[in-house]
Amino acid sequence: MKKRVFTNVIMALLVVGLFLTVSCAQKTVTSEPDTKTDQKTSDQAKAKVNPLKPVATGDADVDFINLDIYFDFDSAELTVDAQAVLQGKAGYLKADKNIKVIVEGHCDERGTTEYNLALGERRAKSAKGFLVDLGISESRLSYISYGEEQPAVAEHNADAWERNRRGHFDIK
Repeated sequence: MKKRVFTNVIMALLVVGLFLTVSCAQKTVTSEPDTKTDQKTSDQAKAKVNPLKPVATGDADVDFINLDIYFDFDSAELTVDAQAVLQGKAGYLKADKNIKVIVEGHCDERGTTEYNLALGERRAKSAKGFLVDLGISESRLSYISYGEEQPAVAEHNADAWERNRRGHFDIK
């Protein structure tokens, strides 16, 4: 009798452990939040200060590094605001021909690791291509994708996701 109870307890623990392991194994892509609550929170945050609207400090070196570009959900297409920031970065790069830059592609936490790495790469390539089209030598530009691995904001909500979908620029 004791042996049977012990066996049942072990089996129950194995089933629970297996369930927890399997249920956490893979992330799935979810659609852009569509609830009124998420939209209201996002709109309130934007009304105060829009973190996606780049604001220059006046220090060219600081602005170059700190002004990120942002992307829409599941997109590598450059927005009008992103193009404006990239035009400013191109002017900075044209003024100093010795600077080399790494363009980083970042994503929010939704989607698989593999998907986000690929999307981050497309975003970085998109920004790099735009700079090349503006006359910056391709040999001065490299890119890397960090996918979801280096979030700018560690929260798990619509505002954080929006701020994590970005292109960042580092001087080599």
